[in-house]
Amino acid sequence: MQLGDLRSEYHQDGLLEENMAANPVDEFKGWLSLAIENALGDWYEPTAMTLATVDSSGRPAARIVLLKEVDGENRFVFFTSYASDKSAELATNPHATLAFYWGQLGRQVRIDGTVEKTDRETSAKYFATRPRSSQLGAVASDQSHVVAGREALEAAMAAAEAKYEGQEVPVPDDWGGYQLTPTRFEFWQGRMNRLHDRIVYQREGEGWKISRLGP
Repeated sequence: MQLGDLRSEYHQDGLLEENMAANPVDEFKGWLSLAIENALGDWYEPTAMTLATVDSSGRPAARIVLLKEVDGENRFVFFTSYASDKSAELATNPHATLAFYWGQLGRQVRIDGTVEKTDRETSAKYFATRPRSSQLGAVASDQSHVVAGREALEAAMAAAEAKYEGQEVPVPDDWGGYQLTPTRFEFWQGRMNRLHDRIVYQREGEGWKISRLGP
């Protein structure tokens, strides 16, 4: 299957260092707001991000998760099962990368940093905002572990529904949040002739150094 002829041209305006925010989190929030404004239908998830981790043997893994918050400390927050593969990898190596891609804007953002669990209060507060069906799904699913089949998964969901009928669904002990504290950002803007813009913010003390990379 040859894919070399599949290509798109980029026609967006470019990025100039002097026009970028001093704080990369502020720049990111502006990009995310624009992506939300330009979302393409109900199926589109502008907060979707690739989470890349490395296990104890140095083998990389990547999957899509949803950004749920950029907190007051400028940390990027997402939620998952603490029994999942990603959680095991983060327990071994707490360094990770987030990557956002907004194709309709011809933009990407990559964020490197260190990851730690959120406190239980943060996890419980977010869990309470989830639809009840999602809460029950978190109870029913043994994430990343082998299940006998679809019927077994649906039976576990039915059992959770029966157990908590008329009650609040408690936060599972093995479910909660993570927060990534960024150390590096790369903002990528597609340009004509593949002369893309790549603006990097690197943490230096309490501030950020801004530089440009070749495409």
